[in-house]
Amino acid sequence: MAVPSKLVLLIAVLVASCTTDAEALKHKKTHIQFYMHDIVGGPKPTAVQVARRLSNYTGSDPIAAMFGSVSVMDNPLTVTPNPNSTVIGRAQGIYAMASQHNEFSLLMTLTYGFISGPYNGSSFSVVGRNPVMNEVREMPIVGGTGIFRLARGYCFARTYSMNQMDAVIGYNVTILHYK
Repeated sequence: MAVPSKLVLLIAVLVASCTTDAEALKHKKTHIQFYMHDIVGGPKPTAVQVARRLSNYTGSDPIAAMFGSVSVMDNPLTVTPNPNSTVIGRAQGIYAMASQHNEFSLLMTLTYGFISGPYNGSSFSVVGRNPVMNEVREMPIVGGTGIFRLARGYCFARTYSMNQMDAVIGYNVTILHYK
């Protein structure tokens, strides 16, 4: 039984396109280091509280008293810890006080968008728990845009400096992506 030549050609084209797509979907790994400046005080805060716990709290635990408060942020990302160093992007999103007991912990929902350099126009998103008082915190990367489309990975955050509630946080990021 002879196979029609059109069917053979169709199968050859499908096999070739699948091979090309598989090659295009090979993971790339990118490592990035930067600093985020979270400023909650002063005349130009980059993070502001937009919701807080109702005033009916009667306990004495300061962590429990902050439980449920929500802040919105638009923090600069810089090359070095110096706030006057080159701004390479912005961290925009929401964080909420998520712990009632013994630990200052945030739920972070942030997008780190780049505005200059090799990642200009691209972003990645983090959604996860941030136990702020730990020396090093690990959070998951759950997606991205631009060259970080379909991203996954992780980031390590380490507080570089703190002045009252204002902080500079160093990030070491590992991103797996396809582009």
